[in-house]
This record gives sequence, C-alpha cells and structure tokens, in this order.
Amino acid sequence: MNTAQQTQPWTPATTPATGRALPHTIALWTLSAAAAAMFLMAGWGKLSGAPQMVGLFDLIGVGQWFRYVTGGIEVLGAVALFVPAVALYGALALAATMVGAIVTHLTVIGDAPTIPVVLLATTAFIAWSRGSRQ
Repeated sequence: MNTAQQTQPWTPATTPATGRALPHTIALWTLSAAAAAMFLMAGWGKLSGAPQMVGLFDLIGVGQWFRYVTGGIEVLGAVALFVPAVALYGALALAATMVGAIVTHLTVIGDAPTIPVVLLATTAFIAWSRGSRQ
C-alpha cells in the first residue's frame, strides 16, 4: 500500500481496495457497464454484418474491412472495461474510436454526433478514473 492509503482509515464511504469514495466507485462501475453494453451492441452489429452497418461503411467509403476492425475494437474494449487491470487501455481504445466516429459524423455522414460524444465523455471518465489509481 502507498502512504496515502495507509494514513486513511477505511470507512463505509470509501472502498478498501482503491481508497475511492464509494459514490465514485459506483458511478465508475455503472458507467462502465452502460458503455460496455452500448459498445457490445454496436460492435456485434458491425461484426455480424448487420445491413445498416454494411451500408454505413459503404457510405463512409473506407471498405468493409474497417467495419470488422472497428467492431473488434468495440467488442474487445467493452470486455476490457470489466477487467480492472486492462480497463484503462480498453477505455482509451474506445475513446479514440469515438473521436474517429465524431469526425466521421461531422465530415462524412453529416449528422449530429450526439451518441459518440456521450460515449467519448464516458470512456474518458473511465480512463481518467482507472489511470489515476494505477
């Protein structure tokens, strides 16, 4: 344990393993589960060849191989959010993917990138939370 953890006694308001405030820990796991669910659904749609995803990647014009890469990143990143040792890296990969999605929405698709912006904020919070304790 580091010195900060040794000097702070455990209370019901903190979690013993991380020393985080309990509400922060609850928010972190809740947002991780919600983000993972969204990325699993989106990634599965891409990997399974859902017609909407095939059409979207045709419109984007980068080829269907990129649909598989993006879907793979989304599924693997979603799973990584549940493994504390690698959650930081999963969140960073997903955040980078959402930056690309935002740019694509604004420049190619031409609609509001509301969902990618929310997912970027969520994955950035997860990465910050996980990175601040490693």
